[in-house]
Amino acid sequence: MSDLYSTQATAIGGRHGTVKTSDGLLDLSLAIPKEMGGQGGATNPEQLFAAGYAACFENAVIHVSRSMDTKVRDKDIEVTATVGMNQNDAGGFALNVGMDVSITGVDQPTAEKIVAAAHSVCPYSNAVKGNVDVDIKVSTT
Repeated sequence: MSDLYSTQATAIGGRHGTVKTSDGLLDLSLAIPKEMGGQGGATNPEQLFAAGYAACFENAVIHVSRSMDTKVRDKDIEVTATVGMNQNDAGGFALNVGMDVSITGVDQPTAEKIVAAAHSVCPYSNAVKGNVDVDIKVSTT
């Protein structure tokens, strides 16, 4: 099967370096966060992952809602992803994700149905399934 889309990013210098996409649209300095003993002052891989997951998940909500009776407008969805890192039992590190999803204009059961379906189609959710704890909270306004 061929990719619907493919992109490429290169990191140099690890958490003290830079990351840049092949098209040059993303070109960022990286730094270890102060909370992990670093200097901070630049983005880090966890922030990039949180931003990507939030945006991708929000689009999955939009996608799923378009195939349902209840249509949700793009601006009526807000997704905040919180990515945490901790040590695992093997002496390495593991990520965990908290996802706060707010949908305006639908009732709570409908919002929960949409978000559950989005979680099953979102590429990020599918990529981390069984490996990263993802806690999703759904609210309506």
